Amino acid sequence: MATASSAIIDLYERHAAAFDRLRGKTLFEGAWLNRFLAFVPEHAAILDIGCGSGEPIARYFLGRNRAITGIDSAAALVELCRQRFPQAEWHVQDMRRLALGRRFDGLVAWDSFFHLTPEDQRAMFPVFAEHATATAALMFTSGPSHGEAIGSFEGEPLYHGSLAPEEYRALLAENGFSVVAHVVEDASCGGHTIWLARRG
Repeated sequence: MATASSAIIDLYERHAAAFDRLRGKTLFEGAWLNRFLAFVPEHAAILDIGCGSGEPIARYFLGRNRAITGIDSAAALVELCRQRFPQAEWHVQDMRRLALGRRFDGLVAWDSFFHLTPEDQRAMFPVFAEHATATAALMFTSGPSHGEAIGSFEGEPLYHGSLAPEEYRALLAENGFSVVAHVVEDASCGGHTIWLARRG
């Protein structure tokens, strides 16, 4: 498991074009993005943590008059973002070492945060708090229960980790967030387990 977790960055770097192609432009998570945007004022700043190629989520936010800063550990994916959306701000950055020195009205880590080990996920909640305004919204996807799993991408192992729901709730509360919505394996959203929280 440890080997698979440490290989994530290199895996996405080498297969950036395949990821972009397979991710597609279908916005199956649109209903959740709308719920998130209800807490993020127009023209406010959103931090997209693990932004991938910027499609379709960053495009969606930009189209709804939000300012986007995106970070991803794969330089090849960030380059796609820069080519597609030069009006936004993009950084090659490992989320575990994120320190932008700024706060955002919304933070989203969709299908990215769950590639971290449980230990690294625990350490991310103070990082979220350091980048969140007093009323910021936070949305991320996780596994349904505590554990680790290995999927496959382009024929190679793809690591996923998760904490238990009660631990996520505790970590959110410890860092000033309250849970707005939590759905386990949402059938209307491709089986994703989703957390939406708000500071304050």
